[in-house]
Amino acid sequence: MNTKHFAVIGHPIGHTMSPFIHSELFKLNGIDGDYSVVDIAPESLDTGIPRLLEELDGFNVTIPFKSAVIPFLNSVEGVAREYGSVNTVRCSDRSGRTTDPVGFVRALAAADIELKGRVAVLGAGGVCRVFAGEAARAGCQVTFGVLESDIPAAGAIISDISKHHPEFRAEIVRIGELGGAFDLLVNATPVGMYPKTGNMPVAKELLKDCRAVFDAVYNPENTALINAAREFGCKAQGGMPMLVWQAAAAQEIWLGVDFEKAAVERVITAATRYMNQHFTGNQ
Repeated sequence: MNTKHFAVIGHPIGHTMSPFIHSELFKLNGIDGDYSVVDIAPESLDTGIPRLLEELDGFNVTIPFKSAVIPFLNSVEGVAREYGSVNTVRCSDRSGRTTDPVGFVRALAAADIELKGRVAVLGAGGVCRVFAGEAARAGCQVTFGVLESDIPAAGAIISDISKHHPEFRAEIVRIGELGGAFDLLVNATPVGMYPKTGNMPVAKELLKDCRAVFDAVYNPENTALINAAREFGCKAQGGMPMLVWQAAAAQEIWLGVDFEKAAVERVITAATRYMNQHFTGNQ
């Protein structure tokens, strides 16, 4: 059996869970594969991407190259066209897709959280476009809670989504003025990430009127936001399941394999344990 070669590219790219997660997923289907981390400087894309397309079987793409990689590809498939963002490249046909949406939706389903009704999205970065776009696809009304400086970026996201979903209902409020009842609150900011684990992106009192919370932060496993949500009896899900499910979806694209939910849940548990041992010092 020939070893298959995969990687994640970005810049700067340091500690990442991707090699461990993909290695565990390879084992589930008996795949002989390796997975490396490649830091490419932006000025080296013109030579770096073509080289990887020749040398690898596939690669993942992270910040800041999810859009910059597109001109090097023969095709962009599925919702990656809508989002203008690629996080998974299959080298055999030089095609690009994004698995962030399926990772998000599967992570919600694993926690028995419905994507419906009134949704608050905190932040206006790249992943916010995915969260808000999937909410639009589900017919939700979205409220963006953002810093003053991010109001233009949130407006651009709404404009882009509305081109594909003309019925999309959305508003923008300053994050400190966010209020009301939400069926789902999604944190797409880095607030609460290790080592500043005591921070929360919104006031705790806001959560008492939320039915569910999804925090894209995966380190720590239970952020201050997740813990506060559970105190109010909300369903709550952290970011690790999304990280693992989007990796599984990438392997489905690269290798044509399938994954059972229970098996992926075991990888999520193993990845959380690995993170606690190697990224936070917790046991």
